[in-house]
Amino acid sequence: MYSVDIHAHFYTRGYFEVLEKHGHTVGCTVERDSDGLIYITPAGSRTQGPMDPSYYDIEARLEGLERQETDLHALSLTTPMCHFADDSLNRDLAQAYNDGMSEFCVAHPDRFVGLITLPMLNAAHAVAELERAAKLPGMRGVYMGTNVAGKNLSEPLFEPTFDKVAELKLPIFLHPTSVLGGDRLTDYHTINTIGNPTDTAVAATFLIFSGILDKYPNLEICLPHAGGTFPILIGRIDHGWTVRKECKHLVDAPSTYLRRFTYDTIGHANFVMKYLTDLVGVDRVLLGSDYCFDMGHEKPVQNVLGYDWLNDDEKAAIIGGNACRILGLEMPAAAE
Repeated sequence: MYSVDIHAHFYTRGYFEVLEKHGHTVGCTVERDSDGLIYITPAGSRTQGPMDPSYYDIEARLEGLERQETDLHALSLTTPMCHFADDSLNRDLAQAYNDGMSEFCVAHPDRFVGLITLPMLNAAHAVAELERAAKLPGMRGVYMGTNVAGKNLSEPLFEPTFDKVAELKLPIFLHPTSVLGGDRLTDYHTINTIGNPTDTAVAATFLIFSGILDKYPNLEICLPHAGGTFPILIGRIDHGWTVRKECKHLVDAPSTYLRRFTYDTIGHANFVMKYLTDLVGVDRVLLGSDYCFDMGHEKPVQNVLGYDWLNDDEKAAIIGGNACRILGLEMPAAAE
């Protein structure tokens, strides 16, 4: 079965170089130790790292693909993204990342596609970079945080970016960053295990109630980590719509929007994934691993092959067919 992992993180050397050179202007440091490991520490935030070469070296990533037994990665940035309090730095970081990503895709078109990162805090810069990066070879979608420096995606600041994404007919892939309640989630890795899935639920709910999904009826948005807490909260969100005047502007129940999203397979339990596939349908679920992080799946394809409630065609759709459809990729003839 042809496999496409839509949730695989990667930094480019150009991104590191810009951040090393200019990050001090926003209090962000990049450090390298004697073993070649990299650490990023944004001002007032936790350190990201250690990052070994599999996070930024293309040969190491190719080796990782073989170990993972996956055919293709849709590569995406992760924290700290391009969300600093410096518009010029954000623009330079996004350009460096997108250019480097396209180079990898050109060098290995059968193994990588890229997801565009944007300097979202400046609408004009974001739209300009989106127009530019969408023309780069290998770029197949747009990568966004579930919030941008604490701002919900429904804020008017981001409307021009959504307009352009919809115009270009590119799918959006979300990922948590600067999560809600992060100041309380300082122990037991709850910043990740609870913060990440909760922030995804917030993003999905605001995209529904703000009217963004109604304004862009053909927009594809993928929710990470099997949709986070959103799928399990949908009954409560529906009840709020039924009884609360703040929600009455929405014509249809929030649950009718479940299939407007796609979801990855990073649920960490088969009973979670069975609930999800029953809820939204097999055609709305995409293979994901969260590579290279320890909170991801080392063998994502094998995980899906273990979904004993699905037939082989349904497993093949999740493993690669659905992603090919969303990303506009041709399924290799040998895999059909």
